[in-house]
Amino acid sequence: MKTIKQFLATDQQSWSLLVSRLALGIVILPHGMQKALGLFGGYGFSGTIGAFQSMGMPYLIGVLVILAEFVGAIGIIFGLGTRFMAFSVGLTMAGAAFLGGHINNGFFMNWFGMQKGEGIEYFILVVGLAIALLIGGSGKFSFDNLISKKIS
Repeated sequence: MKTIKQFLATDQQSWSLLVSRLALGIVILPHGMQKALGLFGGYGFSGTIGAFQSMGMPYLIGVLVILAEFVGAIGIIFGLGTRFMAFSVGLTMAGAAFLGGHINNGFFMNWFGMQKGEGIEYFILVVGLAIALLIGGSGKFSFDNLISKKIS
């Protein structure tokens, strides 16, 4: 029980962790909704898996990516398993930056369609927020805090 309590421990008064948590979750969730549900012009679960497999990604890894971006983002927003969810999102985005070829497109996002693809600046921000939450925890107004208080 002590290990779970330590995993959930956070500065329960931290507004900066709350803001980081909400920013990361709100930015990642629509991407997860595209992949899991087909919303916002996405392919949905089976279409996304098919697209990933056509790129050589194993089925299980595709499922884990979808879970990280959809379930992980929801967990981050509500502060439920924040450290694990932030690790999952951070790992997924780091993988996308390197394995998805974004690192080959330079630093900047493709704002004006002049590059062959998106650069890595978005990924740096997402991974940075994920690392901050991994280190600091969930901050104010989180389920992690409620669960931690219940564990003796």
